[in-house]
Amino acid sequence: MWETRVRFLGREDPLEEAVSAALKQGQVTPTELCQRCLSLIKKTKFLNAYITVSEEVALKQAEESEKRYKKGHSLGDLDGIPVAVKDNFSTSGIETTCASNMLKGYVPPYNATVVQKLLDQGALLMGKTNLDEFAMGSGSTDGIFGPVKNPWSYSKQYREKRKQNSHSENEDSNWLITGGSSGGSAAAVSAFTCFAALGSDTGGSTRNPAAHCGVVGLKPSYGLVSRHGLIPLVNSMDVPGILTRCVDDAATVLGILAGHDPKDSTTIQDPVKPFTLPSLTDVSKLCIGIPKEYLTPELSSEVQSLWSRAANLFESEGAKVIEVSLPHTSYSIVCYHVLCTSEVASNMARFDGLEYGHRCDNDVSTEAMYAATRREGFNDVVRGRILSGNFFLLKENYENYFVKAQKVRRLIANDFVNVFNSGVDVLLTPTTLSEAVPYTEFIKEDNRTRSAQDDIFTQAVNMAGLPAVSVPMALSSQGLPVGLQFIGRAFCDQQLLTVAKWFEKQVQFPVIQLQELMDDCSSVFENEKLASVSLK
Repeated sequence: MWETRVRFLGREDPLEEAVSAALKQGQVTPTELCQRCLSLIKKTKFLNAYITVSEEVALKQAEESEKRYKKGHSLGDLDGIPVAVKDNFSTSGIETTCASNMLKGYVPPYNATVVQKLLDQGALLMGKTNLDEFAMGSGSTDGIFGPVKNPWSYSKQYREKRKQNSHSENEDSNWLITGGSSGGSAAAVSAFTCFAALGSDTGGSTRNPAAHCGVVGLKPSYGLVSRHGLIPLVNSMDVPGILTRCVDDAATVLGILAGHDPKDSTTIQDPVKPFTLPSLTDVSKLCIGIPKEYLTPELSSEVQSLWSRAANLFESEGAKVIEVSLPHTSYSIVCYHVLCTSEVASNMARFDGLEYGHRCDNDVSTEAMYAATRREGFNDVVRGRILSGNFFLLKENYENYFVKAQKVRRLIANDFVNVFNSGVDVLLTPTTLSEAVPYTEFIKEDNRTRSAQDDIFTQAVNMAGLPAVSVPMALSSQGLPVGLQFIGRAFCDQQLLTVAKWFEKQVQFPVIQLQELMDDCSSVFENEKLASVSLK
């Protein structure tokens, strides 16, 4: 359900009407919806959320959608709904760059399976969103198109807190990062420029920016959603992620994307039913696990306090909340680094200047052309990870690093299996160590150090192949979003989302107040007297 809310003078009333229902009833047309989102994309260009805006494509898709609605032949809940796609998913006829010089100007001849599934449902593709180069990073600051700015930097909530704390109003130097690497997708959803966006998640790249931008970020179980057409980073951990403004919407999109794909041998064979979420009223039969190893010294006191409050909320409603142990957690970030860089080194070997992408002018020899192409095409971060990975894969190091890391990965996955076999239904953890930090603060550390810190709560899930979702809980004392993570059993994505939906309803996370954009937002559905567009 693409739910909307009406907002007048700070008052908020849930509306039964879903956007798709409004479309079906002709209260708003797909073209009107598309034009409003395009208008907001232009108005929020300074956020740098989009690399490519596919205006003509989207308007043409809206026109087709309109014809279907007039005939009463809607394709489903997504027909006429604006979506955005991270720029590491192949899109036929639309440039796909991975925010790298290596792929600048590359136009794929085919769509990624997940993109095709969205288009088959009538979704409108608004554009391709910004990211860290080849999705390597946790800030969306390292791509060639520049960093993404967090919409919350310009929110009324954050600005008022800054004034109270007598900070200077120098926005240019104090804007906040979105988190990464799917920061463009998170910012696009947060700033109302689309209703849902695709991200990718290899070690937390969907959940991390979701937490920082106050949206829902879902990493499905590995194998539930096809990776075909997602430009690979770490084949054994990459999963297409979903960013929306509420849990129900994430479930709707997951229902469309999930299922077997003959082009991806790692997808499940069993048919997948739509992910409709029941409204939980009784959580007393639930057992929530709190991993004790996640209480790290680096965790901010504010996030820790909200994590405790969330656990108490479940307990006060009758759920069983227990402390659990994931004993190999301390090894996971190092293990992840070895496996991640090794697979990166292998995957990046395809970018040689011969078949597609950038090619240097050096024609002294094939080897010199390879070297110069890769030096010009990749940034320092990518080159650094390739070097690390190739070191771990050297014949003399292979057993000591790569093979050993694979064994540790199995132990980490078994930790989760043991916890879930002990009767725990869902794990509750922080998503990030703190709220979003200013860009000037973030770049004081190098990418590798930052990623190691920021992936601490998220990467083990990728190594174990489990589903996890970040749900915004509350605003910090700075007026910024803090998200918490729920982790479920493998392929129990529906149960995970059902618990997340209950939690979302209890906490009533406030909607971002972007005054500069409100003029546009308020007229999105002015016929229905709907002031901003927000998916529940």
